Amino acid sequence: MAIYSRTAPAVNASKPAGEWQTMEAVIVGNRVTVVLNGQKVHDNAEIPAITGGALDANELEPGPILLQGDHGKVWFRKVVVTPIRRSGR
Repeated sequence: MAIYSRTAPAVNASKPAGEWQTMEAVIVGNRVTVVLNGQKVHDNAEIPAITGGALDANELEPGPILLQGDHGKVWFRKVVVTPIRRSGR
């Protein structure tokens, strides 16, 4: 649950390989809070610039959302995306 090439997670909350993980991420602007398997691994962490996984340098536009694994096959289920609108916009 590291922020790609930027920030390590506060704790290792991962379950063993082969078990389903649950993750919730709230991203507002360039800040992210992530809860993995009930444990907060990032708390309002700043993402200071685009990461190595970025498709372009347009940080002010919404999306795209990329889901990726590392070191092998991964499966995703029940992915829900809810846009957050800042007040005054």
